[in-house]
Amino acid sequence: MKAAVITFPGSNCDRDLVVAFEGAGFQVTRIWHKDAELPEGVDVVGVPGGFSYGDYLRCGAIAAKSPIGGAIVKHAQRGGYVLGICNGFQVITEMGLLPGVLMRNATLRFVCRTVTLNVVTTDSAYTSTFVKGQQIRIPVAHHDGNYTIDADGLKRLQDEDRIALTYADNPNGSMADIAGILSENRRVFGLMPHPERAAEALHGSVDGAALFAGLMGGMALA
Repeated sequence: MKAAVITFPGSNCDRDLVVAFEGAGFQVTRIWHKDAELPEGVDVVGVPGGFSYGDYLRCGAIAAKSPIGGAIVKHAQRGGYVLGICNGFQVITEMGLLPGVLMRNATLRFVCRTVTLNVVTTDSAYTSTFVKGQQIRIPVAHHDGNYTIDADGLKRLQDEDRIALTYADNPNGSMADIAGILSENRRVFGLMPHPERAAEALHGSVDGAALFAGLMGGMALA
């Protein structure tokens, strides 16, 4: 399986994401934001955390309009997998690949710590190695992670089983404790926690590695 990891000015988790993908067996290509096309045969695009374009204007808004942005959207529209982590989650919501928006944390403070997450659904490649209701430990590091959506949108996410992860102890005020959501076809996944920072024993948790392993296995069976 082939993965592409995007780097924007201000990305700071791109190398970590490359390592996590490689640890799960992916062949990884790194892509600069000014490239207009993805390599042929890419299966999954990883949009990493950081502060793309310095978070000017609105987090992820400028990155969503970058040259590579159009290629990511086309990839998703073709049924390709897209994983957006933290700032990457903000970017892919700005691209319209996922509903809702990431607002300023309710505390108005940057939060950086390991949190406990509830696995809400295992009906996706990303969460296929977990058990529904399982609790996992993955770090967060964000200032604008307060997931917000209108009432109808929230009901649709709930009815369609598209809320993948929720916070056991909500660190940012996200509606319905949402930490990560899936697209309608379940191939686009956005989450604020950083699974690439919980991919090795030295990180204090390998729960993130299970996510990448599940993605590899789930895509192979798709």
